[in-house]
Amino acid sequence: MSVNRIILIGYVGKDPEVRYPEKDFAVARLSLATSEPRGPNGAEVTDWHTCIFTGQHAQVVERYVRKGSHLYVEGKMRYRDYEDRFKIKRRAAEVEVSNFELLGRREA
Repeated sequence: MSVNRIILIGYVGKDPEVRYPEKDFAVARLSLATSEPRGPNGAEVTDWHTCIFTGQHAQVVERYVRKGSHLYVEGKMRYRDYEDRFKIKRRAAEVEVSNFELLGRREA
C-alpha cells in the first residue's frame, strides 16, 4: 500500500493564472506560501508550492481567489519533466488539488 497525500494551509502569493484549454474546462495555477519557524533562533522560513486546480475547482478559484487569500488545500504531489526554452531539462513539483477551502484574506 502507498499514499500520495499533501495538506497545506497558506496564503496565495499572486492572483491565479486561469486557462481554458477546452471549452468549459478550466485549469488554474497559483503559488501558495506556507511558513514555519525553523532553526535554533526560530527564524520563520517560507516555502512556496505550485497548486493546480481543474474543472469546477478552477472556476471557483478564478472567481473568488486573489493574492493574499488564505487557503486550505488537499491533493497529490505530481512531478513532471520538461525542457525550458534553453533546452535545459527541468523537473517541476506541483500539487494536484482535489479539495480546498477558502479561509479568508490576510489582514492588512
